[in-house]
Amino acid sequence: MASMTIRNIDDHLKTRLRIRAAAHGRSMEDEARDILRAALSTEEKRQPNLAETIRRRMAASGGVVLDIAPREPIRPVDLDP
Repeated sequence: MASMTIRNIDDHLKTRLRIRAAAHGRSMEDEARDILRAALSTEEKRQPNLAETIRRRMAASGGVVLDIAPREPIRPVDLDP
């Protein structure tokens, strides 16, 4: 099993970790492992992005087809005052 060292943790964060670990009856190291495990396990259940959510909802009703307006060439802009 691998080990790692985390440096430069501010005092307030370390205190909060110590208090949380004590509340759960375990060491700070065990608490940090549990926090990492919980945080990274939710990442595996990837949340769909907004576009995927909209596509899924619209697919149930047959979807939507939008006409794309033709583009025109960019008009030159005179930047001289």
